[in-house]
Amino acid sequence: MSSAITPYFRLLILVIIITLAGCTSTPKQQEQDNFYDDASLSDSRDPFEAINRPFWTFTWDYVDKYIAKPSSEVYTTYTPPFLRTGLYNMALNLNEPSSIINNVLQLKFTAAAKNTGRFVLNSTIGLFGFYDPASDYDWSGEQEEFGEVLGIYGIGDGPYIVIPGLGPSSVREEVGDYVDGLYWPLVVINFWPNIARLGILGLEKRAAVRDQEQLVTESEDPYEFIKNAYFQNMNYKLYDGNPPIIINEAEEDEIDALLDDFYESY
Repeated sequence: MSSAITPYFRLLILVIIITLAGCTSTPKQQEQDNFYDDASLSDSRDPFEAINRPFWTFTWDYVDKYIAKPSSEVYTTYTPPFLRTGLYNMALNLNEPSSIINNVLQLKFTAAAKNTGRFVLNSTIGLFGFYDPASDYDWSGEQEEFGEVLGIYGIGDGPYIVIPGLGPSSVREEVGDYVDGLYWPLVVINFWPNIARLGILGLEKRAAVRDQEQLVTESEDPYEFIKNAYFQNMNYKLYDGNPPIIINEAEEDEIDALLDDFYESY
């Protein structure tokens, strides 16, 4: 079985979401409009909100609560630190070849050279990536995805989607993940080793956001909170941590008018 099964599964979910969204474009949409707040439904980034919200509820209230979070806590608590770090390094090391190509496609030749050095050194001296001797040479482990390549060349995120059981995503990210899965060595990894790789990455990702989950639970609308955080993170990655500051002139004018009224009252 090929490791491409996982990308095919995600692509299938994407097609199902778009199909369901098309099916809901009927007179029944008026009932959904009355059920959800008009302001939230006006988000052009989220045309599939009517089905995204139930998927989010299923993912956060059930899959995360009863499977992802407990599994991550058990894994991080009982796995010896050196083994946990080594397995995580190995999982990340398999992404280095795709990062090399994606950096070249963005004309980031210095970053591509560092990724190449990391992959060669860690795969040999580092015992297939279990150890990370490349970090001793200050070769950063920043990894690039094909979705970022698409973004650099002007392709937008596309509609926001929630993959049931997996969480927030977008059309551009799903296309990017699919292409990344076609790069060597991911494309030749068998099914179960690839599941193990994805499992380790997922457990570590869940552990990394453990301290921030209270922000989600305490937010007025967790769905909107996660959606906005997702797009901010995608923008952050697209610009390598230095996203441009976008000034909303309409909001600025409104604030200036309020300040003028405030000062005139005194």
